[in-house]
Amino acid sequence: MSGLIGKKIGMTSIFDENGKNIPCTVIEAGPCVVTQVRTKEVDGYEALQLGFDDKAEKRANKAELGHFKKAGVSPKKQIVEFQGFEGDFKLGDTITVEHFSEGEFVDVTGTSKGKGFQGVVKRHGFGGVGQATHGQHNRLRAPGSIGAASYPARVFKGMRMAGRMGAERVTVENLRVLKVVPEKNLIVIKGCVPGHKNAYVIVQK
Repeated sequence: MSGLIGKKIGMTSIFDENGKNIPCTVIEAGPCVVTQVRTKEVDGYEALQLGFDDKAEKRANKAELGHFKKAGVSPKKQIVEFQGFEGDFKLGDTITVEHFSEGEFVDVTGTSKGKGFQGVVKRHGFGGVGQATHGQHNRLRAPGSIGAASYPARVFKGMRMAGRMGAERVTVENLRVLKVVPEKNLIVIKGCVPGHKNAYVIVQK
């Protein structure tokens, strides 16, 4: 799928033509530059490697500097490959937010907010206070029984227990594009997308 690299600006809400308040996310999508063109003859598949967000040259190693110099662009913080682009693109070409149009649906991929080590109530939605189960009488947020006794004499893998939560790669599919603002490189998408403010995301269509 073709797409762009972007940065999550934050959430807001807008009103539609019927006066309904719609929650939405504002993403700064692009402009992205073509840093490499994959071809079937050389690489065995066709794709475009896009770079987004400049970084200082002293932050890039020699291999990266050579790679970007070949494309004639400054070093970039984020590099992602996309397949499915239509048209003939060359090294150094710029792809803007006008790649998207209002009304179409996109998939957004990002890293969810890290929440650290969490218990079963927050992590898995256990009942907790008021819906205490598994034989609890004075520990209302505890996980309760996690297995049998002498058989099988072990805890099955995959049991829902406390542990690290968040900071995972998440894709939210079929989000509608509500508005495209080319002069500011902004795209407004219905609903929420993974990640904190200023987190990098991948928008694909």
